[in-house]
Amino acid sequence: MPINAIVLAAGEGTRMKSSHPKVAHKLLDRPLVWWTVRAAREAGADNIVVVVGNGADEVRAIFADEPDVTCVEQAERLGTGHAVMCVRDALGAFEGPTVVLYGDTPLMRAETIVALIDETRANHNACTVLTMLPPDPTGYGRIRRDAAGEVEAIVEHKDCTPEEQARLTECNSGIYCFCGRRLTENIDKIETNNAQGEYYLTDMVEIFKRMGEPVAATCADDYSELLGINSRSQLATATKIMQLRINEGLMAEGVTMLDPNQVWVGPEVAVGRDTELLPQTMLWGKTTIGEDCVIGPNTRLTNVCVADGCSVEETVGYDTRIETGVTVGPRAYLRPGTHLLAGAHVGTHVEIKNSTIGENSKVPHLSYIGDTTMGSGVNVGAGSITCNYDGKHKSPTTIGNDVFIGSDTMMVAPVTIGDGALVGASSCITKDVPADALALERSQQRVIEGWAAVRRKRMQEEE
Repeated sequence: MPINAIVLAAGEGTRMKSSHPKVAHKLLDRPLVWWTVRAAREAGADNIVVVVGNGADEVRAIFADEPDVTCVEQAERLGTGHAVMCVRDALGAFEGPTVVLYGDTPLMRAETIVALIDETRANHNACTVLTMLPPDPTGYGRIRRDAAGEVEAIVEHKDCTPEEQARLTECNSGIYCFCGRRLTENIDKIETNNAQGEYYLTDMVEIFKRMGEPVAATCADDYSELLGINSRSQLATATKIMQLRINEGLMAEGVTMLDPNQVWVGPEVAVGRDTELLPQTMLWGKTTIGEDCVIGPNTRLTNVCVADGCSVEETVGYDTRIETGVTVGPRAYLRPGTHLLAGAHVGTHVEIKNSTIGENSKVPHLSYIGDTTMGSGVNVGAGSITCNYDGKHKSPTTIGNDVFIGSDTMMVAPVTIGDGALVGASSCITKDVPADALALERSQQRVIEGWAAVRRKRMQEEE
């Protein structure tokens, strides 16, 4: 039987005080709902359905490139049970284990979902409820058990009596695994006779119990895994938990962190052993870091591939490839399309965009290189730039092997500088330079001897 996952993500999240849907807010560098979908996928879900409502288009866009995710709209939000009814009406009856998850519980582990499914299958349960024991149960639905300890019902917090709020401490996480067939056949039995006038999915527990169907609850070992996000403060709390969860995993695999509290690593990032991540480092997207690297401090890399033995210090980089033994920074900016070949050096206050820097080539100080193909063994003097944009078009610059570019040089694209050429400092190069040539472009220096002394004397007389 296929495994189905229904992710409820239609709520407004008014406590976030935002114009964006709650589930689109990011934990580390991924939206809240993305984490839940990933957990479902890793748990083996064959069909993943995200129920959208508030900000539906923004939530759909999150999964635009993920064909295994189907979005179903809950146009009128009438409760969790109604959300599942919308899925049933849109896609037809369920078959096989059907897990109901929430788009605002990003800390959920795939292993927990698997255990829930296994419990349902092993005992042929109509429903298995995942429960928790939070330090403060306020706001959560409570598990009501009978004298034998079996699950009797789930009572929403607002529907609990004061006595029940004090006595019932086992809470509903909002996560269930149903038998898909029995859920489909009976979900229309949910009624709206509650404080909110909504269709509560929790009522399925009592419905199945009345029918004599097996219902069970399994309590999570770590309640924090099931924390929902309803405010910016709760988002920060969950982010810290996930930050340290990821960092602990990396350190267990041989990554060094001077202070794990000051390193942020996204869920799709890979870091090799014996690499050190220094404070205030952020690694996002599909970034990969090789072995024996030093990254940071004060570095943010997004979709950057770093090979072994590199040092990347005080750098911001996007969509960049860095080969073995490269040094970058401090205070460098690597823009999309940058490729730094083995042994290259990009130094202080240097910006590279859509360019290849050849093996063992150096751009050490205060330079901009854009839309450039640079050979090996090149040295670019301080303050040099490629003038690649005329206000409408981008043009390329080609620099051969073993070229020396003097300081404060402007290379006005399109232009080619041949192998072994030398460009004198403070030149504006507008024409191609042949191999092994010297290129100079300067106005003639004029010297007037004694002029400065005359000026000083005149200024003293005026005082």
